[in-house]
Amino acid sequence: MISLRVSDLKQYFYCQRIIYFTYCMPLPRLVTHPMQVGAVEHEIISVLERRRSLKRYGLDEGEYRFHVQIQAESLGLTGVLDMLIITKESVFPVEFKHTDQRINLNVKYQLVAYGMMAEEFLESTADYGFIYRIPKKSITAIPITPSLRQNVSSALDDMRELIAREQMPGPPRQQGKCTECEFRRYCRDVL
Repeated sequence: MISLRVSDLKQYFYCQRIIYFTYCMPLPRLVTHPMQVGAVEHEIISVLERRRSLKRYGLDEGEYRFHVQIQAESLGLTGVLDMLIITKESVFPVEFKHTDQRINLNVKYQLVAYGMMAEEFLESTADYGFIYRIPKKSITAIPITPSLRQNVSSALDDMRELIAREQMPGPPRQQGKCTECEFRRYCRDVL
């Protein structure tokens, strides 16, 4: 089984070509301005969240863990989760995002994958997770449903098939996404 990263899953739903360029044609990535800003803000939020209570997440008790390196052999996935809340009954993955826009499907799938991984990693349950939108300091609960879990599993199979075929997928439907892409200079048919 080809080992993948959770960030690959998020990218797959954003644009399948990113997976192709990452695994089939390893090319230098352009570090974009949003990537730089996001890295700095993740660190700041991690420091601030250590001092806050869990009430903002609708929880009375639990333990915070930050930058959790996590692996799930059954899924063939690895990743670094921004924050994990652990209670006696459950685990709650938390992803920090530098956006004030609606939560896109690719981010939901990323969070669901982290929930599935945390369940295996800690032998617990993850019924939902949280997206922390940094600019608004808002927290949104995302249910980790059976259908979302199935979509994650199917996408992982599709990603491995894409890598095995080594054939570049078509461009994304919304080509506005391409303007901030770290691989934009390699997609001459879109720009």
